[in-house]
Amino acid sequence: MSYLIVTILLNVLLTVIFKLFPRYNINALQAIVVNYWVCVITGSLFLGRFPINAAGFGEPWLPWAMLIGTGFFTVFNIIAYCTRVDGITTATIANKLSLVIPVLFSLFLYSEHAGPLKIAGIVLAFPAVYLTARVKGEDDKVHNMTWPVLLFIGSGLLDTLVKYSEQAYLHTPEQHAVFPIYTFATAAVVGTCTLLFLVLAKKTRLQPRNIIAGIILGIPNYFSIYFLIVLLHSGFLQSSAAIPVNNIGILLVSALAGLAFFREKITMYRIAGLLLSILAILLIVFSDLNG
Repeated sequence: MSYLIVTILLNVLLTVIFKLFPRYNINALQAIVVNYWVCVITGSLFLGRFPINAAGFGEPWLPWAMLIGTGFFTVFNIIAYCTRVDGITTATIANKLSLVIPVLFSLFLYSEHAGPLKIAGIVLAFPAVYLTARVKGEDDKVHNMTWPVLLFIGSGLLDTLVKYSEQAYLHTPEQHAVFPIYTFATAAVVGTCTLLFLVLAKKTRLQPRNIIAGIILGIPNYFSIYFLIVLLHSGFLQSSAAIPVNNIGILLVSALAGLAFFREKITMYRIAGLLLSILAILLIVFSDLNG
């Protein structure tokens, strides 16, 4: 249970940090690139050594770490673009509803049990996410579904790849700590190449405040992935339950944080969504704990 709570709180902290970026005029791309390097440093300090070496490049999980790392950078930029073009509601729904992809993956590939309570909880997750993310007055019509669909698929595949890597290759506490370092190192290299291109093309200019923001973001970002992997390996919940509970929990606590710290408006849609989120979590957890 503690791993689940820590994972949710760390992800909510990341959301709060992102919400503060506009207030301090932070360039998100620059902060994200710095954040990836900070993740590598944080993970190395946590592990007690720098694990990226010749032996690491021979690990069977390396291609998956590189694929996930590239996906981290790519999906984040899709989120940013989708939010700007289609609105925050569409981006949030597409991102959180992607939980269906790793859930189905776990049920079919690993033959995990899906009783009526778990199915009911997963089904309730969809209206819960939609109602909680819905913003009154925002245009519900989406003119181009390409980016929301890409976000839905990309986020779902990332969660699925993390679960597959954990199940197939990550069996020791050291591997749980090392694997995220390689994924973030890949994201850092991809992001740095992108940023250097933009700097050389004079499309952006490096600023100290973005470096500071990246440092603040990087430390909780590393541990959000580390504790997610530990959660999936802990056996507290089957992965078909852990991922929905984690995603809905993040959405639920993020909404409460938005109300408490950013004075976001509470609508009837959001209240209904929060109540459904709680019910969905209880159904899924109760199903797993009682077999």
